Amino acid sequence: MWKRLAAWVVTPPFVLCFALVLLVFEVIQRVAHLFGQRPQEKAAGWLQVWLVHSLRITGMRLEVERSPEIQEDTPYIFLGNHQSMFDIPVHGTVLFSNFPKYVSKKSLGRGLPSISYNLRYGGNALIERSDRKQATDAIRTLGEMAEARRVSVVLYPEGTRARAGELGAFKPSGALTLLEAAPHLPVVTLAIDNSWRVMRHNLMPVPFGIRLRLYVGSPVERHPDEDRMVLVEQARTEIEKTLERWRANEAGAP
Repeated sequence: MWKRLAAWVVTPPFVLCFALVLLVFEVIQRVAHLFGQRPQEKAAGWLQVWLVHSLRITGMRLEVERSPEIQEDTPYIFLGNHQSMFDIPVHGTVLFSNFPKYVSKKSLGRGLPSISYNLRYGGNALIERSDRKQATDAIRTLGEMAEARRVSVVLYPEGTRARAGELGAFKPSGALTLLEAAPHLPVVTLAIDNSWRVMRHNLMPVPFGIRLRLYVGSPVERHPDEDRMVLVEQARTEIEKTLERWRANEAGAP
C-alpha cells in the first residue's frame, strides 16, 4: 500500500523532470550539431544519462552486469530484448562511449522533443515497417555506417516491445541484414528486465522502487565462414537464460 502511495507522490516531479530534460536537450543537441556529428552524439549520450537520473526520482535502482571484455570507444552490434521505451536511455547511459545507434519506427522521427531530433540527425535508422525494402536498405546503410565511423548498433530482434516482460520470438531478418552489412563488428548480447514495469500504468503513476537490471555479455568475434543465424539464436538463448536466472533468484529471495 505504501509503495502505491509513494508512486503517486513521486510521479509529478518525475514527469516534470523528464519533460524538462527533453526540452533542454533539444536545444543542446541542435547547438552541438553545429560543431559536427560527434558533438551531437555526445549531447545525445548525456540526454540518455539525464533521463536515467530522472528515473531515480521514482526510487529506481539500476543494476548492471557487464562483461569486463567490453571496451570503451569500441564498436559492437548489440542484440537485445525490448520491454519499454526506457530501454534506450538505459542502454545509451551504460554504453555511452560506444555511441549506440538504433533502428526505430519512422513515425518517431517527428514530434518528440530531443528524441525525434536524435533519431533524425544522430545516425540512426528510421524504418517503415510496412515497406520491407526500405527497412532492409535502412538497416544495411546503418551497418555500413557503423563500421565506417566505428560506432555501435543496438537492435531489438523481437521487433516490438514485450509489455509484460515476456521474451518474444525473434524476427531475424533485420539482425541478419545488419550482421551482413557490418561483418567485422563483434556481437554482444544485451538483456534487460523490469523496464516494462515503468510503463505498466502508462505513467499514471510511475511505480516506486523498481529494480531495473541490465546484462551486457561478452563480445563474440566475427569470422568469414560464420553462420549468422546461429549468432542470432545464441543471443536469444543468452537473453532467455539471463532472465530465467534473475527471476529465479527473485523468487527464491526471502
